[in-house]
Amino acid sequence: MPSNAQSAPKRPGLPPALQALDAAVRGISGLLDVEQVLQLIVDRVRELVAAEYAALGIVDEAGLITQFITSGITARQRKAIGELPRGRGLLGLIIRENRSYRIPNIASHPESYGFPPNHPPMESFLGAPVTVRGQVVGRLYLTNKQDGTEFSADDQALVETFALHAAIAIDNARLYERVQRLAVVDEQDRISRDLHDSIIQSIYAVTLSLDDVPELVSEAPAEAGRRVDDAIDALHGVIRDIRNFIFGLRPLLVDSGSLLEGLRTLADELRRNTATEVEIVGDEPKGISLEIVAELLAVAREALANVARHSGAAQTSLRLTTPDGQVRLEIVDDGRGINPEMELAQGHHGLANMRTRAEALGGTFDIHGGPGAGTHIIVSIPRTGSRRGASQ
Repeated sequence: MPSNAQSAPKRPGLPPALQALDAAVRGISGLLDVEQVLQLIVDRVRELVAAEYAALGIVDEAGLITQFITSGITARQRKAIGELPRGRGLLGLIIRENRSYRIPNIASHPESYGFPPNHPPMESFLGAPVTVRGQVVGRLYLTNKQDGTEFSADDQALVETFALHAAIAIDNARLYERVQRLAVVDEQDRISRDLHDSIIQSIYAVTLSLDDVPELVSEAPAEAGRRVDDAIDALHGVIRDIRNFIFGLRPLLVDSGSLLEGLRTLADELRRNTATEVEIVGDEPKGISLEIVAELLAVAREALANVARHSGAAQTSLRLTTPDGQVRLEIVDDGRGINPEMELAQGHHGLANMRTRAEALGGTFDIHGGPGAGTHIIVSIPRTGSRRGASQ
């Protein structure tokens, strides 16, 4: 997944503080990995107000700290400090009262509880809650301005504003993670159904055909030989089906960021596992995100897995074009074809997955074909498409 964590360009005309806030907010926007989001939030808020140390305490519904992400201390220091903080002292004060605090000297505050052994010295303090849909999910803690001064009211305003955007980034990443988990469960169900409906049933049919072969060997050896030959042919078919099934499951790495390279990899796999000839037409689209590359390759894999398992196609074509600010992928085969309306109405899992992937990025999914007429799939996604943009 692409990261927006690079330094954002400065916007002329904005005061320096707002430029820093803008850069920090854009740095965490669009990320979908929860752990990456949490760490980047802490790193960026520390930079935002030039603090020596920063932390983000993630809390559960009871207000107990379940994660404590830090910035400014080393992994060795973290290990030496030991277990997660329990929310005593000033940390507990912010948890209980759910408001920001700005304190010039931690040690002089009546709620100060002291520090555990091996903890770095800290003096000035700024804390602010992080709230998602009315529920506090964490707190930002900052200590020690790098220039030795106290945290200012402007620092507090910047951190509170950043916390609002941090909450949105955390919520988006958690929702995406939840969707991914549900997708895994759906995929497990699909795999189970496919195995039962095709491969397991085929193997069961072979075992039934061989049940009485031991008796036939002495009574009708020619018939026994024919049964064994038929079973061998059927098992060859099962092996082919298993290879096609594996083709649809094997992960495709897209670290290179090249859509064309990924399509070539899929085409090579299809050629190795079937008798289908595959051609690729088009050039590498420029300037598209890794997110778009990954989703288009996932659509292509699903479509080609259907070709391998069901279509019996002799020729398949992958066509890549970029009309009118779109990235368009067409998968065309000359196989036995399907009735698109009926398949979608009956909840064909693969087609539904492809449509969902396209629409999640603000794109469209179309399928044409019919019995004996092959299948033509068209997926178009805006060059600037993203899940975040599609949801707004």
